Order: sequence, then structure tokens, then C-alpha cells
Amino acid sequence: MSTAPQTQHADPAGEAARRRTFAVISHPDAGKSTLTEALALHAKVISEAGAVHGKAGRRGVVSDWLDMEQARGISITSAALQFEYDDCVINLLDTPGHADFSEDTYRVLAAVDSAVMLLDAAKGLEPQTLKLFDVCRHRDIPVITFINKWDRPGREALQLCDEISERIGLRPMPLTWPVGEAGHFEGVLDRESGEFVGYERADGGAHLARENRLTAAEAASEVGAEWERAVEESELLTESGGDLDTEAFHAAVATPVLFGSAVRNFGVGQLLDLLVRLAPQPTARPDTRGNPRALDAPFSAFVFKVQTGMDPAHRDRVAFARVCSGEFERGMVATHAATGKPFATKYAQHMFGQQRDTVETAYPGDVVGLVNASALGVGDTLYGGKPAVEFPGIPSFAPEHFAVARTSDPGRAKQFRRGVEQLAQEGVIQVLHSEVRGEGAPVLAAVGPMQFDVVTQRMESEFRAPIKLERLPYQVVRLVGDRNQSTALRTHNSEVLERRDGVTLAVFTDNIALRSLVRLNPDLDLRHLVADAD
Repeated sequence: MSTAPQTQHADPAGEAARRRTFAVISHPDAGKSTLTEALALHAKVISEAGAVHGKAGRRGVVSDWLDMEQARGISITSAALQFEYDDCVINLLDTPGHADFSEDTYRVLAAVDSAVMLLDAAKGLEPQTLKLFDVCRHRDIPVITFINKWDRPGREALQLCDEISERIGLRPMPLTWPVGEAGHFEGVLDRESGEFVGYERADGGAHLARENRLTAAEAASEVGAEWERAVEESELLTESGGDLDTEAFHAAVATPVLFGSAVRNFGVGQLLDLLVRLAPQPTARPDTRGNPRALDAPFSAFVFKVQTGMDPAHRDRVAFARVCSGEFERGMVATHAATGKPFATKYAQHMFGQQRDTVETAYPGDVVGLVNASALGVGDTLYGGKPAVEFPGIPSFAPEHFAVARTSDPGRAKQFRRGVEQLAQEGVIQVLHSEVRGEGAPVLAAVGPMQFDVVTQRMESEFRAPIKLERLPYQVVRLVGDRNQSTALRTHNSEVLERRDGVTLAVFTDNIALRSLVRLNPDLDLRHLVADAD
């Protein structure tokens, strides 16, 4: 894998202007991992793209590296890929698509400057897409929409645009318009140039699809009725305010829209060009006091993800950090803001799945994988020089599923404890303890039940510590403001648990149990968690 060339001791603000850092958000099966690799293919980072379930000798996507990801055809972890395209440095943060891993996606969205919202042409806005868009809206993240799978039967283009406008309040601004209905894809009308862009199908979509451009007159002659219909619909879009407005895009109130097929590599080149041309570059990020950290200030970064087990041979632990200011140099000694202790950056890498390249320098907008970073956790800040800086942390979602974990092999108790601790540090699960259950039976808390499947599989494959899970009936969780009230919170429908960061939580079987207890004890100090999963 090739990565972007690094410039030694360049101007951080100037380098930031070249960066485009974005994530792809979608509902499961909308084609997110396929789009990620299609983008990498167009940028010539890889020579051949493969669908998640490779056929006829095609590879599986390189961004999906867990055994479970490859077996189930879903993305569970997130990946970071950097490449150079058209004199810009692209930082693409791939994210989990399944709803059970929305917390990981939430963290990734804290590290990007824009997002690509991927829609299935047949299904439009689906539940997980809506949930992730809400995070983008909350963070005022500009969104580009790519309507995928236009080579398959689906809905009408105007209907999909209406849905975007009506359901999420974004004004659609199509830059391309499909020529031919979904399933009969002739190509697209480039609404800015007025040209027809046709595609020659590549063998299985593994290689770049060649583009054929025709003038409007040539398209009218060669394509015929489908072209005329596309032109008429494009004119309607202009009359209804559907032309490009860059300021509205950056203000996150309108979305540029492209049509294509990631698996066929149709329209992916236009998406890359749009990112380079319109996507926002990194800007000064506010610290915990609300003061923006200038791009040319000394080095600073915040950790948005921790991942263990990416290299099974070394059992390493990688902290993914987004650079916010200054120049990162491998080997520099930064300060860990939470502890004030020095942190050495000897092992710094770019990572995409299990592929790695050493990072020598990085600039605002870049993502660096810091290897063997046992001292770092999600939300932590690193900085160099003075003044000191600390960025706001990343809140946790309220878990909705709970299970007691026990080792099924007493002889592997040490490995069991180490494995649970490492997965907790990643944020895959939250680890809770109670005085009643003891240290040997931690309670695992997760946003979605599939996270338990990941824990079970990884505990056995990575740590050789098979576990048994006993599901608990709790569905509601609250933060306990006064620990002295713990006794009143222990009932046959509730339990008190301590999180590994020292926070005390109360869990309840349902809202009825919660309300009943509060009615009997009106002085209870119970609070919602900062980021609720609802």
C-alpha cells in the first residue's frame, strides 16, 4: 500500500489546507466498505477492488480485518486510510455500518471535517443512516450524499431527493443526474458541464471503469429518450433551487448529491473530485475552555479510537489520534494532558485494516496510529510545547444490553482478565463490577448485542480465553450521583455497578422498575448518561 508523500518541516496551516478528512456513513449493506475500496482504487492506492464476499477469485475488502467481519460481510471496526489525490491528502475514516457498533462510529465522527452519506437506491434513508446523520447534524458536519447501487432496480431519483429534503431537512443539490432509471444505468448528466458521462463496465468491478463523455447534442443523438428525460428533470431541479450552493453545504443545511455504483466503480471518480474541490479543510479546534487551537500552534492531537489485536503476532494496542495543530514528528515526546506525563511516539503508523506504513510526519487533519499506547484512552489529548491544551472528551453511549462474563477455563483466568481489560480499553464494551458478583464475574455492557459476539470471538481467538456469557435482564441505566444511596438502589429489579473509570451506575429491568423505585425514594440522585443511545 502506498501512502501520501510526507513533507519535512512544512507549514502546518499550509499542509492543513491540503487535507480532506471525512468518514463514510451508511446503513448496513448499503455498500460502504465497497465504496471505501473503490475510492482507494481510483486514487491508485490499490490495484484491484473486491466486494465484501469475493467471488471468482476476487479478494475481500482489505479494510475488514476481523475474522467475524470477513465471515459475516460487515464492518465492525473502523479503518483509517490516507492517500494523495490531485495534490490533496485524503484521510478516509471507514466506520462500522452495523447499528450495534454506532458508538464507534460516533467517535470517528468526532475526528472528521465532513461525511459521505451513502444511500441504497432501492431503500433510501434507512434507520442507521438516520441515526448517524443525527450525529452529523449535532456536530454541524457537512454531508455529501452518494446514491449507490444505481445499476440495480430501485426508486426514482426525484423521489429519493424528496426524501432527503423531507426526512432530514437537507436541501439536495444534485451535481450529477442519472440517465436511465435504477437498474438500467446508462450514465449520468454532469449538471455543471451539461455533458453526458457514460461508463464501460469493468470486469466484475475490480478495475477502474472507463468514462465516455459526450456533448449534449451527441447524447441526444446517441442516448435518445433517457437523455431527454434527464435534461428535463435537471431543469426542474434548477427551478426548485437544486443547484450547487457551496456556502449552504459548508453550513450543513444542503447536500451535494451524486449517483453511481461503487461495486462497478461508476461515479466514484466524481466523488473524489468533489471532496477535493468542496469538502472543508481542517480548522482550529476548540479546547475544553472553548478557545480555538490555531493550526500553526505547537503539536496537539486527540485520541478517538483504541484498538487491540490488529497484529495477532504482537498483541499490540493502537491509539488512533487526529492531529489538530502543529507538526507531528515520529519520535517526538508529547505530553499526555490527563496525567501531565511524557508520552514517546517512537512507533507511529498509518493503518488500513492490517496493512501498515510508518509515519514520519503528520499535520492537522491526519490520523496517526500510535502503537503500544497503553497509557492512552479514548478522548485523551496529547500536546507538545506550550501552552498546554486539552480537547473535550468523547462521551459514552448509554448501554442497553448487559451480560455477566466468566471464563470457561479456570486455568486461563489471567488471560481472561487481560483480555477483558484490553477490550474495555478499546471501548468495544464497558466493563462493570459489583461487590456481590466479585472480580471474577464482570458485567459487560454494550450498545448492541452483536458486541457480545465480538467479545466472545476475540476472547477465544486473540487471548485464548474462552468465555461464557449470562445475559442479564437490565435495559435501563442511570448514573448515580450519590454513592451513599447505593443500598436503596439494590432491589430484585435493579443493581448497582462500578465502571472501570470509577463511575457508579444503576441498572434497571425496565422504565417501570426505575419509576417505581424513584416514587418510593424521591431523593435518589439519578442522572442520564451524557450521550444516550436513543
